[in-house]
Amino acid sequence: MKLISGTAHPGLAKSIADHLGAKLADVSVSAFPDGETYAKINENVRGEDLFIIQPTCPPTNHNLMEMLILVDAARRASAERITAVIPFFGYARQDRKDEPRVPITAKLVANLISAAGVDRVLTMDLHAAQIQGFFDIPVDHLYAKPVLLRFLMEERGVDGSNLTVVSPDVGGVKMARSYANELGAELAIVAKNRVSATQVEASTLIGSVEGRDVVIVDDMTETAGTLCAAAETAKENGAGRIFAAVSHAVLGDLGCQRILDSQIDEVITTDSTPGGCEEKVTRVPVGGLLGEAIARIHMGKSVSSLFDIGGQSL
Repeated sequence: MKLISGTAHPGLAKSIADHLGAKLADVSVSAFPDGETYAKINENVRGEDLFIIQPTCPPTNHNLMEMLILVDAARRASAERITAVIPFFGYARQDRKDEPRVPITAKLVANLISAAGVDRVLTMDLHAAQIQGFFDIPVDHLYAKPVLLRFLMEERGVDGSNLTVVSPDVGGVKMARSYANELGAELAIVAKNRVSATQVEASTLIGSVEGRDVVIVDDMTETAGTLCAAAETAKENGAGRIFAAVSHAVLGDLGCQRILDSQIDEVITTDSTPGGCEEKVTRVPVGGLLGEAIARIHMGKSVSSLFDIGGQSL
């Protein structure tokens, strides 16, 4: 087995390698003056079980193309099997044709990954679970919930007896209910109205949060508009401490400032993407989770026990 890291998130790749007691393969990635990406694997990978670690976070197009180039280099170097480890899968929100003359880009990206020569994909908390079906190769889909729940309970003392899990929109109810069931908490839903790609108006809260701690659950946030609007609605309805549990925080300056100015006490997320926001955002490591999944894939073992809090020895 060999691990290869692209340049998208070398810190996460090192964390995975450390968990496995392995070293990252020697790879050179650079750019020509015209912006074209050049990659070279500087060691023998013939017959190896190869794992290429590269979240397709911003700059999304660059990181995606770099991964495809690394895959092609590995395939032409006669690697036995190539697994693309994509903790955060970019373009996942473009998963359906919701108006005329628009692409289904998530499917296009799946096609590109398969065509490049990937044999298997390992990812975490896809924005839309049906994206697994866009691939004609095996997809191992992990969940950040066990890692985030453990942190909330052990490090922040979250107690289900005085807790409401809030879905910030109707589409996230299933995910929020799974958190609520695991914590033994109540469930509430915020009905939101999206004004634009960066602006959200939250309106009605369905459920009770008065005098209770709140955990707002979402799979990803970029501008934090949905989270902050939901937190404002919860606070107006008498909520106590407000946490946000988010699988992927792809935060820029706008999102960081919104969180800083919001009613949210702390955003708890994973390190599936590189850091951003120094205040009110805590990133929980998932190198152990991904490393354990890689080890089990390599050994031909099941990864389903990693879905449970009690099933992880990370």
